[in-house]
Amino acid sequence: MDQGLLIIILSALAGIVGMGLGSIITVLFGTRSERTVSALLAFAGGVMIAIVLLELIPEAIEYASDYRGELFGVATAVVGLLLGIFVVLGLNKIIDKVTRTQQTKRQDGDSKLHSNYEEFFHADGLLTRQGSMLRAGIVVLFAIALHNIPEGLAMGAAGQYEIALGITIGLLIALHNIPEGMAISAPLLCGGLSKLKVILLTMAAGATTVIGAALGVFIGGVSTFALALSLSIAGGAMLYVVFGEILPQTCVTNKDRVPAIAALAGIVIAIVFIAII
Repeated sequence: MDQGLLIIILSALAGIVGMGLGSIITVLFGTRSERTVSALLAFAGGVMIAIVLLELIPEAIEYASDYRGELFGVATAVVGLLLGIFVVLGLNKIIDKVTRTQQTKRQDGDSKLHSNYEEFFHADGLLTRQGSMLRAGIVVLFAIALHNIPEGLAMGAAGQYEIALGITIGLLIALHNIPEGMAISAPLLCGGLSKLKVILLTMAAGATTVIGAALGVFIGGVSTFALALSLSIAGGAMLYVVFGEILPQTCVTNKDRVPAIAALAGIVIAIVFIAII
């Protein structure tokens, strides 16, 4: 099977399985598992940091340097990182605007952190009345479906470079999608949808990962420069997800040192994994 096609199929599994698992957890246990999920997310965040800094960025610099020299390689990596960061940041701004959470947050104070995953994934402004639950779930569903595209880009670009790295990132995406599935499922359940419909809709939202993966595979296959740029963009997107979303929320959910220890463990294990492969 073609490597690009394989990574696209795996991206579909990463998105669908991760989101579906988060939905099943919410359907069966509610939000009682948030502390465990946050520790797993912190671990995944540590792995992502190591992969970006030790794999994606060095390889991006090397590929771009082969194109026009080392200075050009570094510049390409920096530009790609910034593009990746601003893409995810821009998507989050759009999602915030659509769900009308910014005004609510300003009224509560800019320093207020999220107390649960529904707030964290942009649904807090919509969960104020029982009658708005279904609408909240639908909005969050589309928002997270959009958010999954740059995650797929990271998997596609990395998989085009090295299949093992693409699979590793796919596993991390699946883990990261668990709380996103939880965030979608909670309001949909409260809005009156059946458990089966909630699970199926949540899994469908994870399927958009394929769009980003296909884009990453396509861009990475154009030329060495395109591959370098896509790797660095993917790295920037992953870094923003880790430092702008995963680590802040895990620290709020687990108000102790567990997230820090889990993240450090993730970095160490990723270093060992990279050395082995």
